[in-house]
Amino acid sequence: MTDRINGVYVAFDSEVRIDDAEHMINAIQMVKGVSRVDAFEPINPAVWAAKAQLRNEILGTVIKNIEGDD
Repeated sequence: MTDRINGVYVAFDSEVRIDDAEHMINAIQMVKGVSRVDAFEPINPAVWAAKAQLRNEILGTVIKNIEGDD
């Protein structure tokens, strides 16, 4: 059995202005399986990743309820 991870953290090689980083942030967001991308240094990465996964699960449940279980 293979171990599982719930996220990865990306660090730029130097500080980048937010407007210069928008294209990179958007590209990362487009990768399949990416739940959330934020342009900040999280205080607690584990909590940040858990909240992103929970948000994704809740959104999935809302979408299923809207579409209906036919």
